[in-house]
Amino acid sequence: MRAGRVAGTHTEGGDAGRRPRVDVAELVRVRTHHPEAIAEAAARRARRPLLTGTGRLMIVAADHPARGALGVGDRRLAMANRADLLERLCLALSRPGVDGVLATADILDDLLLLGALDHKVVMGSMNRGGLQGASFELDDRFTGHRPEDIERLGFDAGKLLLRVDYADPGSLTTLESTARAIDAMAARRLPVFVEPFISRRTPEGRLTNDLSAEAVTRSIAIASGLGGSSAYTWLKVPVTENPDDMARVMETSTLPAVLLGGDVGDSPEGQDAAYEKWRGALRLPTVRGLVVGRSLLYPADGDVTAAVDIAVGLL
Repeated sequence: MRAGRVAGTHTEGGDAGRRPRVDVAELVRVRTHHPEAIAEAAARRARRPLLTGTGRLMIVAADHPARGALGVGDRRLAMANRADLLERLCLALSRPGVDGVLATADILDDLLLLGALDHKVVMGSMNRGGLQGASFELDDRFTGHRPEDIERLGFDAGKLLLRVDYADPGSLTTLESTARAIDAMAARRLPVFVEPFISRRTPEGRLTNDLSAEAVTRSIAIASGLGGSSAYTWLKVPVTENPDDMARVMETSTLPAVLLGGDVGDSPEGQDAAYEKWRGALRLPTVRGLVVGRSLLYPADGDVTAAVDIAVGLL
């Protein structure tokens, strides 16, 4: 039984009259009485190729909550309301030019029950063990989708986060487990999107990612060489602190890449600046699209539709 698309609209922000309302009680009822419905929905999901004729990808990311990363700008728990998040995701996925979604199993299961994933690229998030702010944040173990889960459910790709701290010996374990995950995905001919960073802790113990040209270049070089085959490896990369450095940075690898979004804050100026950074980098030959979450799902003006449509237009 499918939970179904529930009629009704949401009356919040810039999407008044357009956002579908998610019936949480119905989702819980199906999960309680017929948990097999999730696998059944996955089995009948209408699939599509990873790339269409444009050769470009526009993926909406929503795997942040599983790392305890719930904040958007100054709103520390912006992503904590699951019904609200699902409504935003369903709206984003309904917009022309949006190819699919990146999320953890709990969110993808809900979207399957809502019937929102037909003809969409579905990307499973693989390692979420490095909880935001934890002493073990860099020990980013594979606590999400396994390669066999992605294959079993008929999903289209996986994504993993690779943060390397040269001062942390544990980064070697992260590198090794990442390489084996890449091998397992390649054995199944499934694309895997690797999101690499050079990271370090501040004197206060907070983990930060180095977005200098040198650090991003180094992270791309490391990620590109992992595993026994790079045939199915994509990169998911940030725009450098100085966007003018991106052309040189992206010369580091021939692997196809997508740009990540990150948290652009709560101001319209931050949103506009992000669009401009993406616009320039999307012209580079290895950059094939965007995988963006919070800045599109929780834009400063509340208008998800407009934010998504502008991002699609950049492609």
